[in-house]
Amino acid sequence: MQKFSIQFDPMTGEKYINVPFTKQQLVEHPIYNKGSAFTEIEREQLGLHGLFPRHNSTIEEQLHRVYDNFSLKETPIEKFIFLLSLLDRNETLFYRLLLEHAEEMLPIVYTPTVGEAAKTYSHMFRRPRGLYIPADQISQIDRILESSPFSNISLIVVTDGERILGLGDQGVGGMVIPVGKTSLYVVGAGIHPALCLPILLDVGTNNETLLNDPLYLGVRHKRLTGERYDEVIEEFVKGVKRHFPHALLQWEDFGKHHALRLLNRYQERLCSFDDDIQGTGAVTVAALYSAIYGKNEKLKDQSYVFFGFGQAGYGIATLLMHALIEEGLTMQEAKKRIYPVGHNGLVFEDMNPHEYQEPFARHRVQDWQNDKVDLFDTILNTKATVLIGTSGIFGAFTENVLSQMAKNTEKPVIFALSNPNNKCECTPEQAIQLTKGKCLIATGSPFPPVILNNIEYKISQCNNMYIFPGVGLGAIVSMTPKITDQMFIVASKALAAMVDHESGKLLPEIHEIRKVAENVAFAVAQFARDTGMGIRLPDEQLRTAVQHAMWKPEYLAYRKD
Repeated sequence: MQKFSIQFDPMTGEKYINVPFTKQQLVEHPIYNKGSAFTEIEREQLGLHGLFPRHNSTIEEQLHRVYDNFSLKETPIEKFIFLLSLLDRNETLFYRLLLEHAEEMLPIVYTPTVGEAAKTYSHMFRRPRGLYIPADQISQIDRILESSPFSNISLIVVTDGERILGLGDQGVGGMVIPVGKTSLYVVGAGIHPALCLPILLDVGTNNETLLNDPLYLGVRHKRLTGERYDEVIEEFVKGVKRHFPHALLQWEDFGKHHALRLLNRYQERLCSFDDDIQGTGAVTVAALYSAIYGKNEKLKDQSYVFFGFGQAGYGIATLLMHALIEEGLTMQEAKKRIYPVGHNGLVFEDMNPHEYQEPFARHRVQDWQNDKVDLFDTILNTKATVLIGTSGIFGAFTENVLSQMAKNTEKPVIFALSNPNNKCECTPEQAIQLTKGKCLIATGSPFPPVILNNIEYKISQCNNMYIFPGVGLGAIVSMTPKITDQMFIVASKALAAMVDHESGKLLPEIHEIRKVAENVAFAVAQFARDTGMGIRLPDEQLRTAVQHAMWKPEYLAYRKD
């Protein structure tokens, strides 16, 4: 394996890269390729004459060219394939393009378009990216990890493909998620793409459509379970610790029966977190800070109803509980503010709740003796002021539900967080109309502004990208051995602090993502330092360390290694 690094010439002050290749091999490597932008000197010294047309392009000229071609693509999946092919040719240009057109292109490279790419993965496969680890080859984990493009990996995103977005089991097609997430780390936090490694653990699939597809690229058997599954995960973690002992690992899109268990098992052994649990929780709590504090109220004075209580609901409720305790409540008092509603209604302790629901299950009360207390009854009886949906059920927030929220409080907080858009519990337009423009709303997928009575209401998206890139960067810079829930609380506060309450938004604009990641990373690194888990630098030097770690997609000079 090679080691990627950016050098600094102490004599000239020039930043440069030592390249290990020349000639055709150099231009076929997406990390090093500049395309037509190789300078005359580089073409001479690196044996590139004749491989490109005569003109030496600037990166601005290249951006103009690729954006024109991108704009010719008519469907989101065509745009996705075009961007993926650019990523496979020239990573610097790809990331520069994404940064300059973030609002337009991030929904293409990740949700919602990435879901369609996962479903058709085996049919549109072109070039491998990241590492594939089949369960029957786990004994060769060291050899597989040695196939990583670079030795100094700082970030790993891994999935087993079981719970891809709202689509469920996509088997080997789940690889598009780690690839997409590492791209978001680069765009958001500036972690250099050479230091990022997407991984797919192929433990089989229970998706019959995939198993019967002659073009399916994954292993063709049912998903491993029980001890055999755990053995695969254990050997994988051991391998990561041997080869990349200082890397951050993000668990991504694991099934609900594995995600929390794996997080709890390994978070003390490995610097790791689960974005579906903790990242979703942090960005939602940040939006809650903005909404509630923007009303000059306190989190502890609200009544929270959750509809849907799997990984996302549990993650939000757990971090919310920490935030409520910070405002002076005991743990029991904090839990009493939270009402989880599942498909059988309000979750009571005698209903054999799932492990996610159990910590927040309610005692039955005399007035609520029905076996099933539905969403509307819960909102009515609790006088709910905050309604959070992570159910994946389109239209679950009915007219009665939304109207009752408006009766309970002057400015109800309504978060319909399920994605993609066709799984959203209600549309922003429905919520705004039925609350007569009073609600504070956020969604899981992007929605356009809503106009009611000539007033434009901007819709905030609870996008995990506001959190996980900064948390990851802060962990890497601080060199913390573990990531705690409290780090996500400080990340939430740093994010909420960037919101202008007069704007009507609950979260910053997506084009501010680099500044968001910097502030979140700084807050996490500060917390790691102050709790004895991170490097001990004064604030100014710590901020500078974070800024220096954020790569800017630009062409540097090349020298032959």
